[in-house]
Amino acid sequence: MTQCHTRGSRGYRRVLAALLCAGVATFAQLYSVQGVLTLIQADLRITPAESALTVSAATLGIAVSVVGWAAVSDRVGRKRAMVAAILVATLLALASAVAPTFPLLVLIRFVEGCALGGIPAVAMAYIAEEVHASHSALAAASFISGNSLGGLSGRIIAAPVAEAFGWRGGVLAVAFVAVVAMALFVLLAPAQRGFRPRPLRLEAIASRVREALVDRRLLALYAQAFLLMGSFVAMYNYLGFHLGEPPFSLSPGRVSLLFLAYLSGTWSSSAAGRLALRWGRRRVLLGSNAAMVLALAVTTVPSLPVVIVGLVLFTAGFFAAHSIANGWVPVLAGGVPAQASALYILGYYAGSSVVGYVGGVVYSATSWALFCAFLGLLVAAAVAAARAVLPDQR
Repeated sequence: MTQCHTRGSRGYRRVLAALLCAGVATFAQLYSVQGVLTLIQADLRITPAESALTVSAATLGIAVSVVGWAAVSDRVGRKRAMVAAILVATLLALASAVAPTFPLLVLIRFVEGCALGGIPAVAMAYIAEEVHASHSALAAASFISGNSLGGLSGRIIAAPVAEAFGWRGGVLAVAFVAVVAMALFVLLAPAQRGFRPRPLRLEAIASRVREALVDRRLLALYAQAFLLMGSFVAMYNYLGFHLGEPPFSLSPGRVSLLFLAYLSGTWSSSAAGRLALRWGRRRVLLGSNAAMVLALAVTTVPSLPVVIVGLVLFTAGFFAAHSIANGWVPVLAGGVPAQASALYILGYYAGSSVVGYVGGVVYSATSWALFCAFLGLLVAAAVAAARAVLPDQR
């Protein structure tokens, strides 16, 4: 580990800054369309559920590509894989802003997601190899901060710009932000020191994936990823439609300000880690899930301040649960932590894609209250899986 970057060194600072930029470049373009779904629906004359396919297609692309990206990076190197992923994804983000038809837009977003999968699939391995183990947690936090900043900026930049220049202008503005962040990542990320190439042996990879699929505890955590992330993305996909109707009648620009509730996750994820040391992971996970169910009930009250309170609570509960489940995966995975983590990411983004779309079908066919009840049932299923399988563990 002597060749790894240590805290305070120039290389370490460059790694942190590069990972922050990678997170911004990735998640700004991933969620840029979420803030302008109502405008996409009106412009392309589609249903709310169809407009949400622009989000679901990209997250599905991430889900199906993460295992492959992890294997590719074993061969070509972590930095090279991430540079290729960001470059291709950013070019596709620019193309999505000028897609002339809805089917082509969805196709481009899917391929863009496949490219973006190279970042979450590889970033943690890059940190493990390039940063000294005693300082890797802070480096990982820098990447997660970039994820949050990117996801937030993509949403709150696109909507106000879109009100003046249309949804294409909003998406294009975020794509330019991603271009700048991508360039900074390429310039800042230091040359790899700890990487050692490994041959692509499909039998060995398949064996490790199978091992990560037979542990009931891991399956319960993958279920958390699918059900909770799906509920979270569905909430943010259709909240704009709900608040655009009476008695709220908010514009897309004003609705985008509610994405600032996303920041509550920064506090709750770190708080969940501290509470888990005292009460155990399972209790904190179940408590976070309970907060999400309560928050869903609160958002059905026809009062904007009350809806905001519910949204903040829902977001905080989700990020707390996600931080516990995500961190628990490698602890329970034994000798296959990389494959188990990749499967968790797969479940995470598969939930985003499937529930993100199906939630729109429910919302369009029923009401906001029944839509929230549907999400509540999904969170309840996550609670049942956790209670049945997961151990009391700190």
